[in-house]
Amino acid sequence: MASWQRVWQVATTPRVWVVLLLGFSSGLPLALTMGALQAWLTVSGVKLLDIGLFSFVGLPYVYKFLWSPLMDRLIPPFLGRRKGWMLITQFCLLFSIIIMGVVNPKHALGLLAVLALITAFLSASQDIAIDAYRTDLLLPDERGLGSAMFVGGWRIGAMVSGGLALILAQYIGWNLTYVVMALLMLVGLITSLFAPKPPLEEKPPVDLRAAIIEPFKEFLSRKLAVWLLIFIVLYKVGDAFALALASTFFIRGMGFSQAVVGGVFKLYGLIAILLGVYLGGLLMPKIKLYASLFWFGLFQAASNLMFMWLALAGKKLWLLIAVVSVDNLAGGMATAAFLAFLMALCNHKFTATQFALFSALAAVARVFVGPAAAVMVGHYGWPHFFFLSFLLSLPALLILVWLSKKININAPVID
Repeated sequence: MASWQRVWQVATTPRVWVVLLLGFSSGLPLALTMGALQAWLTVSGVKLLDIGLFSFVGLPYVYKFLWSPLMDRLIPPFLGRRKGWMLITQFCLLFSIIIMGVVNPKHALGLLAVLALITAFLSASQDIAIDAYRTDLLLPDERGLGSAMFVGGWRIGAMVSGGLALILAQYIGWNLTYVVMALLMLVGLITSLFAPKPPLEEKPPVDLRAAIIEPFKEFLSRKLAVWLLIFIVLYKVGDAFALALASTFFIRGMGFSQAVVGGVFKLYGLIAILLGVYLGGLLMPKIKLYASLFWFGLFQAASNLMFMWLALAGKKLWLLIAVVSVDNLAGGMATAAFLAFLMALCNHKFTATQFALFSALAAVARVFVGPAAAVMVGHYGWPHFFFLSFLLSLPALLILVWLSKKININAPVID
């Protein structure tokens, strides 16, 4: 009975709900530099290869670990180390997104790319601050529900900027849509102002050298550290290929309208992916981390074949719904296991920098596959492209099986 009382206490604690709102703030900017921007470029008549090249604006998500030690070491003059950096990045994001909205892709494509890159840099910096804050804020028995709330908030933010934005853009245009999205950053900004301070605030590293070197030195001293990093990069690579040009595939390849893609792919897809995240989270205590990574990862890989089916069958709304349902359910379950894996890799002395490193490596596939995906579609067509994305999902699973024979994947801290 006491355990259920504690569950109720955790579910009603303000700390958990703060994490939900910060998750929304974290998820909002991503689509504005990726999926929504891709749709804007598509309807503006931008060439497919140029659209693919725009995936490089996501580079800050890959390299954010390079400046994460600075955010560990330096303390803003207000609100403390974690809350101060959250507020600074959110304030800057509000204005950078507004400025993106006044640019015309037809006449200033290069300027839009620069602004998108700046926005992605600020968004990645916000992620560093929020990840560190929620790690410091949540008590041990609050982390499970807190992580689920964060993912839920993140998905809602991504849905608003990726799905609702497409629907709004069809009626009010993309320029005004970006202004509306920018104003929604006020949710995170206000939350940062009034959020509670972490119960235990560790002292920052004594100097910048310690902040930079020690987190990496500690991890690289572990057994099979390089193979663990390779696995992090590859686990989502097949999924990243399948989704790299998804908006373009649905709109230009299949002929669905922006409103249909926004409603089905983004809005309805949110339900499926949240179901997957929570289903994965519920199953993981039963089947443990290794089995979750393997079976959820295999389900994620197989879901790419649904895209191939749609490409072969042609424009069918019911099949689009089926594709979105299966892909998001599988992706949500795999994401739940993958986030748990990244957390298990962190040494709690260096959580902020190490988590930034791991999440940045996980973003490599999403950022770099755009141009390659565009070339593959041009040479092989959509059906073969999606089958190749399925094949690219398999090496990570093979590495996982091999790693499980060398180290204990189910350990509380994997070392």
